Amino acid sequence: MPRVFGLTGPNAAGKGEVAAYLAELGFAVHSLSDVVREEAAARGLGAEREHLIRIGNELRAAGGPGVLARRILPRLGRRDVVDSIRNPAEVEVLREVEGFALVGVTAKVETRFARSLARARPGDPRTLAAFESRECEENSADPARQRLAATFDLADVVLNNDGTLADLRAAVDSLIAGPGR
Repeated sequence: MPRVFGLTGPNAAGKGEVAAYLAELGFAVHSLSDVVREEAAARGLGAEREHLIRIGNELRAAGGPGVLARRILPRLGRRDVVDSIRNPAEVEVLREVEGFALVGVTAKVETRFARSLARARPGDPRTLAAFESRECEENSADPARQRLAATFDLADVVLNNDGTLADLRAAVDSLIAGPGR
């Protein structure tokens, strides 16, 4: 069984719900976004999505595309979740951890947009067109930027989150139980 689950996927797909459930099951949760939020705070900036994207890209440009994962490695213990993996180089770094598995969480764009509206985070798009446009920005070809689609393609397992929260939790239970269960 993996001891470290990495989470990737598009905005509002349910990565946070997976992380929260794993936390209930005794996993320590870390987020590469925490590294970016810490940097934003050190710079006196708020945690709006546009600031975080820019700062994350700046950190990758200065320290290499795997810098956020390298910064999180010392925080990992025996049963961990690493959320907000957005670049293939971050996956490469985390694959050095014994027992690492990358989990892709996805849902239809309309479902994700509705969830985004409901949670109403500062800076989140208010129209479907703007939501889809933001996703394009998160899928750069530049190795030092966010590359969500390329990262998602590296997933060892994919959880489709178009159903209920109970469905998602059942999928996580199956994931933890391992193959053949």
